[in-house]
Amino acid sequence: MFNYSKIDPEHCEYVQVASIEEILDGKRLHLEIDDIPIVIFNIAGDFYAIGDKCSHDDGPLGDGELTGYKVACPRHGAQFDVRTGEALTMPAVVDIPAYPIKIINKGIEVGIPIR
Repeated sequence: MFNYSKIDPEHCEYVQVASIEEILDGKRLHLEIDDIPIVIFNIAGDFYAIGDKCSHDDGPLGDGELTGYKVACPRHGAQFDVRTGEALTMPAVVDIPAYPIKIINKGIEVGIPIR
């Protein structure tokens, strides 16, 4: 897997997915781009996008409890940093993708690596 630090924002195709008014502070948006499940979090006005799939068992991650910048998988409790995709606790040992975000004219764009 790769994480945010390994995705070169310059080699991404950016897709507009929502406006900043659609994802209020503390809320999240689930979406799919090119068959990639993604969840976007608004934390204190900053937006973060991660893969919506736990690296431990491929379960949905985006519905998990968010504490600070950590989201916990609702199935087995593995925690990930929404800023980087880093796996923080067992049973997950593999990072998940974290996608770059651009805000342009109040629109949220997610960077998907060009294949």
